[in-house]
Amino acid sequence: MSQDHRTGLFFARRCAYLGAMTEPLHIVGGGMAGSEAAWQAANAGIPVILHEMRPKVETFAHRTGDLAEMVCSNSFRSDDSEQNAVGLLHWEMRAAGGLIMSTADRHRLPAGGALAVDRDPFAADVTAQLKAHPNVMVSYDEITELPETGHWIFATGPLTSPALAEAISAVTGTGALAFFDAIAPIVYAESIDMSKAWLQSRYDKGETEEERTAYINCPMTKDEHEAFIDALLAADKAEFHEGETAGYFDGCLPIEVMAERGRETLRHGPMKPVGLTNPHDPKNKPYAVVQLRRDNKLGTLYNIVGFQTKMKYGAQTDVFRMIPGLQEAKFARLGGIHRNTFLNSPTLLDGEMRLRAQPNIRFAGQVTGVEGYVESAAMGLLAGRLAAAEIMGHTVPAVPQTTAMGALVTHITGGAEAKTFQPMNVNFGLFPPLDGVRGGRRGRKDRYKGYTDRAKEDWQGWLAAQEMATA
Repeated sequence: MSQDHRTGLFFARRCAYLGAMTEPLHIVGGGMAGSEAAWQAANAGIPVILHEMRPKVETFAHRTGDLAEMVCSNSFRSDDSEQNAVGLLHWEMRAAGGLIMSTADRHRLPAGGALAVDRDPFAADVTAQLKAHPNVMVSYDEITELPETGHWIFATGPLTSPALAEAISAVTGTGALAFFDAIAPIVYAESIDMSKAWLQSRYDKGETEEERTAYINCPMTKDEHEAFIDALLAADKAEFHEGETAGYFDGCLPIEVMAERGRETLRHGPMKPVGLTNPHDPKNKPYAVVQLRRDNKLGTLYNIVGFQTKMKYGAQTDVFRMIPGLQEAKFARLGGIHRNTFLNSPTLLDGEMRLRAQPNIRFAGQVTGVEGYVESAAMGLLAGRLAAAEIMGHTVPAVPQTTAMGALVTHITGGAEAKTFQPMNVNFGLFPPLDGVRGGRRGRKDRYKGYTDRAKEDWQGWLAAQEMATA
C-alpha cells in the first residue's frame, strides 16, 4: 500500500470521527491563496483536502511541487502597517494567525522597508506545516471540473489549467479574462561588479545596517540610459500565439512595454535615482539606477527589481549586460512571460466569494482579480474562514470595508466596474473616505495613519465577532 493511500485512509477515518457536521472542504490549488485557505479552515476544525496538480502536471513558471512556491518575485512589498495599504494587509493577516505571514517572517531577508523572503525554504516550510496538520490532506491530482456537490474553494491562480478554465467558462457562461504577466531575471551575486555598483536601500530605509544595505544599485549616466533604452526598444521580443492578446496588468508591465510608453518612463519607475548616493562618485547624482534585491538568505542570488520582460533570452543577456556593474553578469534565471487568467468577479461572485451560478464553490486568490502574493493569500484567508463557518452552519458578519481585507473583497465582488475590471493591488483608494481629514499630498501622512488606525480597530472587531459566531 502506498504512503498516499495510507494517508488517505487515515484522513477518511478522521473525517468520519469528526462527525457529519464537519464534512470536508476541498481546496483546488496549493499556491498562496489555497495554502492560506487550507490553514484557516483546518484550524477551525474542518477537515481539508488540498488538491495540487504539481508536480504531476507542470506549469511554465513553477520549478517544484512545493506549496506556496513564489514565482515572479520574492517580495511581499512594504511592511509598513501605518502608511502603506499592503503593510496594513500584512498586519491584518498576522492578527488572524495567517500561515503565509508567519512563515514569511521566519524566512525574512533584508529588504529595507519591504518584506522579502528566501523563497525556497519559505515554500518548503509552508508545505511541511500543512502536511503535518492533522486536519489537512494534500492530494496531488488535477481537478478539471466544477463539482456540483460538496464544499469547494478554487484557488488555482493565474496559471489555471486549460481544462479547468474551460470548465469554469462552461459554468459561468463567459470566458475567463486574460492578461500577460512577466517574470524578472535573477543574477548570481558573485558576477556583479561592486567596483561600479554599491549596497544601499532607497533613503537608507531599515532599522539595521543589513536592512539599510539590502539592495545592490547600478548607476547610469544619461548617455548610458539612452543607449540602454535604444537597445531595449530594438531587442527581439517573445511572440504571442494566435488568438492571444497582450492585455497587461499595469502593476507588472514588462520593461520594454514601459519604455514604449516614453523614454523617461523607466527613470520615473523602477530605475528612479532618488534616495540613493553613489559612494564611488558621491558628487555626481546618477541619471538612472537599476536596483537588485536579495533573492535568497545566502545572498548569492539577486533579482533585478521591476525588470519583468518578454525579451527573448539572447536579447536579455545582451541588453542587461549594458547595465554598469552587470557587464559580466551570470543569470540563474532569465525573464519570461506567461498567460494569466482571472474571472470577471463583480458579475460572477457574491459577497462571500461564492460563484453565483453554483454557490457550493468559492474562488480565492489571483483568479478572482486581485494582484500580488499578499492580496492572493489574503483572499484565501477570507475564503477559508467563510467556508469553515458555512460548513459549521454559522453566520458571520460581513468584513468591514474599512479594513484592507474588506476593501479588497468589496472591490472584487461588486465595488469595481465590471466592464473595465482588471487585477487590482490593495490601495487606499479602495477605502471609504475619512471625515475631517485633510486631503491632497500635504494631508497624506495623517490620512493614511487614519485609514490604518480605523482598519486595525475594525479588523480586530470583526475577528472577535467571527469567533463569537463560530463558538
